[in-house]
Amino acid sequence: MEQQEAGGDLSKSAAVAACTAMAVFYVAILYSPTLILRLPPPESFKSFMIRRFVCAAISSVVSVIFCLLILPMRGWDASNLLGVYGIRMDHTWQAVVYPLSLTSFMYAGSFAKKLLSMLQASNEHLNSGGNLSVACIKSIFLRIIDWVVSVTSSVSSWRNYFVAPLTEELVFRACMIPLLFCGGFNTYGVIFLCPIFFSLAHLNHLLELCLQRNSSFLKACQVVGFQLGYTVIFGAYASFLFVRTGHLAAPLLAHMFCNFMGLPVIFSRRSGIISLAFVFGMVSFVWMFFPLSSPHLYNNTTDNCRCWHRYCNWS
Repeated sequence: MEQQEAGGDLSKSAAVAACTAMAVFYVAILYSPTLILRLPPPESFKSFMIRRFVCAAISSVVSVIFCLLILPMRGWDASNLLGVYGIRMDHTWQAVVYPLSLTSFMYAGSFAKKLLSMLQASNEHLNSGGNLSVACIKSIFLRIIDWVVSVTSSVSSWRNYFVAPLTEELVFRACMIPLLFCGGFNTYGVIFLCPIFFSLAHLNHLLELCLQRNSSFLKACQVVGFQLGYTVIFGAYASFLFVRTGHLAAPLLAHMFCNFMGLPVIFSRRSGIISLAFVFGMVSFVWMFFPLSSPHLYNNTTDNCRCWHRYCNWS
């Protein structure tokens, strides 16, 4: 496949420096309202989170502009600009369905546990003299509506399921990956280097645990160390999806889904079916890892590509 290098050179050191600067800025700006602007402390948790939402949005916009200024680009039309970040309207359903299907395999144990819990609750309801009447179905439906309302009205849910995934994928995938590729890094080098910047951006949690929650340094290191390990693994997976598909929707929706599901359920003392489901899901995940992320599923052509289009020569 023909891959065109855009005009202008971007060295590896310049790409790494740019990514480091964006990662530091993403974290540092969160503390700017109180440390730099000297604003009074927020009156509530909600106002505190809204302030952080604004900071994260500013960081994302600055990173997008910064990336454009240093990337070796020739054309400046809107489609090319958005395409650099994987923001595309073509192949949208593929970028939604296939990556989510692939990611859901890892949660087969979680789905099995939830299904068993639902069956157990249903049996208990029937044994107590209840029945699956219209009123019962209506009650379940109302519970679902109440849950949706509680999630959409919670500022923590907005942070975990919308703001954090969107801003993090924009900065740590859509901005950094094109820079690293155009800087001369190879495919797997980018996939495993990019998550390092992603994990370093979570080191501020160490200070927050020690200073704000009065946790011991050892306990804080254990908690943050686990978080760093998880973010490195997920960051590599999200980078893989972005590189293979060239579509930002793929890692973004996977990020939202994983934040919603939490850690996969591996086993349960109550039933071995959950462990069996987890093993089956992971085997399916590995088996479909490359087929469901094939670049040809998400792109009509792999010709005339630029340095940030690595999917062109990775089939």
